[in-house]
Amino acid sequence: MRTIVAIILIPLWILPPLVANDDVSKGEKLFALHVKPLIAEKCLACHGAEPDDIQGGLDLRTREALIAGGESFEDEVLIPGKGEQSYLYRTASRSEEGFEMPPKEADQLTEAQTWWIRDWIDAGAPWPDEQRVAMIQQRYAEGVQVATSKALSDDWQNRRYEPQKLWAYRPLQHVSVPAGKHPIDWFIDEKLAAAGLAPAPPAPAAELVRRMSFGLTGLPPSPEDVKHFTREYANDRESAVRMFAQQLMASPHYGEQFGLRWLDVVRYADTAGFANDYSRPNAWRYRDYVVRAFNEDKPYDEFIRQQIAGDEIDAEDPENLIATGFLRMGPWEQTGMSVFKETRQQWLDDITDSVGQTFLAHALQCAKCHDHKFDPVPTRDYYSMMAVFSTTQFAERDAPFLDVENKTGFEASDQWVNAKVAAYERERKELNQKVAKARKQETGDAKVGDNGLDPGDEASLARMSKNIARHRWELDRTRPIAFAVYTGKTIQRNNVGNRIELPENPWAKGQLEADAILAGGNVYSPTDPVQPGPLSAAVALGQMQPPSFPDGKGKRRLALARWIAAEDNPLTARVIVNRVWSWHFGKGLAGNPNNFGGTGALPTHPQLLDHLARWFMDQGWSIKKLNELIVTSQAYRRSSRHPQPQRQATLDPKGNLYASFQPRRLTAEEIRDAMLVASGELNRSIGGIPARPDVNLEVAFQPRQIMGGAASVYEPDPTPGQRNRRSLYAEKIRGLRDPFLESFNQPGPDKSCELRETSTVAPQALTLLNSEEVFDRSIAFAKRLVDEQLDDVETIDRAFQLALGRTPTAEERSLCLDQWNDAIAEESSRSYQAKTWPDQIMRTVMAEKTGQPYDFIETMPAYTNYQPDLQPADVDAKTRGLAHVCLVIFNLNEFAYLD
Repeated sequence: MRTIVAIILIPLWILPPLVANDDVSKGEKLFALHVKPLIAEKCLACHGAEPDDIQGGLDLRTREALIAGGESFEDEVLIPGKGEQSYLYRTASRSEEGFEMPPKEADQLTEAQTWWIRDWIDAGAPWPDEQRVAMIQQRYAEGVQVATSKALSDDWQNRRYEPQKLWAYRPLQHVSVPAGKHPIDWFIDEKLAAAGLAPAPPAPAAELVRRMSFGLTGLPPSPEDVKHFTREYANDRESAVRMFAQQLMASPHYGEQFGLRWLDVVRYADTAGFANDYSRPNAWRYRDYVVRAFNEDKPYDEFIRQQIAGDEIDAEDPENLIATGFLRMGPWEQTGMSVFKETRQQWLDDITDSVGQTFLAHALQCAKCHDHKFDPVPTRDYYSMMAVFSTTQFAERDAPFLDVENKTGFEASDQWVNAKVAAYERERKELNQKVAKARKQETGDAKVGDNGLDPGDEASLARMSKNIARHRWELDRTRPIAFAVYTGKTIQRNNVGNRIELPENPWAKGQLEADAILAGGNVYSPTDPVQPGPLSAAVALGQMQPPSFPDGKGKRRLALARWIAAEDNPLTARVIVNRVWSWHFGKGLAGNPNNFGGTGALPTHPQLLDHLARWFMDQGWSIKKLNELIVTSQAYRRSSRHPQPQRQATLDPKGNLYASFQPRRLTAEEIRDAMLVASGELNRSIGGIPARPDVNLEVAFQPRQIMGGAASVYEPDPTPGQRNRRSLYAEKIRGLRDPFLESFNQPGPDKSCELRETSTVAPQALTLLNSEEVFDRSIAFAKRLVDEQLDDVETIDRAFQLALGRTPTAEERSLCLDQWNDAIAEESSRSYQAKTWPDQIMRTVMAEKTGQPYDFIETMPAYTNYQPDLQPADVDAKTRGLAHVCLVIFNLNEFAYLD
């Protein structure tokens, strides 16, 4: 067992004073405090770190070597007393053309840094010894030293940090809130008052009901919800908001919305990525675990422990096994041609960094090759954290289905997979017979291609075999298997596209990996041994109880999970509270939810963040209670329109004071789901195997390779009911993105997404106006309205209520009626043929070995009984005309934006 010993930080003011003969000159101060660290950071990598490979013959490790100069500038690099004439200053200030140093623009020194060099040289370029440098730094250096585990260098170990950038490591502050005051508004209003900025008035009911519904469920409110909330809000605002928030969080769609946010962070996908983009047939069970966790309001500390160490808590509980899918969410590639040791190390790097970003808001890979440049995270800490996972192994483990898991669609999924496999097997059999016949006809040195075989026949055999294996593995999608891990020795595996079984005895075979710092991050260059452990700065600065971590066969991940979820961990509660805040307001109180380190944005309201973190833990780590606290605040309920916009822009240009609520565009998934709600097509069932929606056919049929072979084309589900599920459930294929969702900034699944980006680009407008996706929704929306058999005016009113949550103005109603009548006249002169979809397609791909193109026919069984969404040929001119109006409504900014 490893015990982390707490190190007491000694304030500088109680250190013994310097004696009289320790007078320090200005030049010595410049060297010790600025020049020496600057040379170490910016120069020594090329001019001293490798004594046998000194670039340009210029060694910057000693004063004497500097004065001696190098190949380009002999005895002029450092001229004591003559800063502006010394080439050390001239190259650093980039005034010597052709010799700018450091050479990369991104590494160039600031003006202040070049002045340190100049002034130090002007002062005679003193170079005190290490002991005196340490004394000067201890006495005069600004900033705070942090006790961490042993660094790679003494300079780094003794470095100092700006105190304000260590905020996240320190214990939570406690500030009392006056009785009867809403804690969020107490802190927010204090800053507003100090800035002399009055807040915006409360948002009207129609805006707030839409804001809350999308914010808590990702779906628009129903017309009935709008009517009821508006009535209740007029009677008692506080009660109406609280009751509606509770109603929304009781809906199963609440877990879908917050589950989607979490899956952004952990990089959920249904395939592995890279060239080895095989299916992960059971990953969907982890997705549904996340949705369940939010719906059940699973305490967040338990949520942490299950995802990091569920199997080490209780491997008999299927929920625990499913939860560990978190550890395998990142892209990862193991092929028959890759080196297992290297790909294994890539996963260890990935999961160490992922845990750091997800739960601790620290990107740890910055410390992989060297002690962290900005944060008190030495390389030793990085490898200590990595050692936690060195006994973690992949496995698809048996895990019985839970009663709450959705097993709808299993039979249809198996039928499609089996049909796909059968088609490939039939084609392979025919081609094998063709090859055998051709070989019998060969004479002498004649080539196979001379006997009736096509150039792509050999490539087709390999392609078919790979796709058969790949699709057969997809049958596991409907089997009670968890995409999970286990603890044991490392066994070298080259599994490609098939299940990894759990060994009978995880400790019987394989290797117990040696945990060590890897020089330069190179898996083949182990140096100092390390033991499993946490971030030492968080223990020291956070005044945590020294934790114990096992090594050997111990439950290392469970120890880490308990340390992360401990109430005295200064990072964890702050991180999740900040995430939830950012999901509501579009930005965190600390502006970078994945980065609480020195390069992250400082909190705008640190006392509020700490208060919420403490309150959150006191409330049993309840996300739902935190959501209720946030949405009932005046800050959340404010109008997005400030009565004094110019004054607000002057006093709060970035909106950090929360004087008004910032409008936001709906996410890609919310836009698609809102259209399905309006059209009445949305399948609201919760969970289950991934849906395969329609996507643009050019994208669906584009060439895609897996391991050098042509992968099958993308095929949608045959029925609208399965295709038109919430976007959360759409199969997420790393190598094939849905262009509609991608246009509206759906993040890629390879990197953790701390916050959704919002861009405004021309393809978005073209997509909403011209894409088949939106056209199909418009037809279905119009059909829904016509089927309600309302008069024309009521139909337009109903369209606005369903899509926008309000009735149209008189002018809007008139314009829509005119457009509808004009469109009916236009559509009456048109005729449409029923569209058909072939179940075979001719494809052209490149042969893996020769690189030459060849053609083949691919069978697409999903289209054999494909039921399309409603098409123009299925409806009359009146409905088609109304679809034009529906398309306009879907293109309104009001549809795509909140407030």
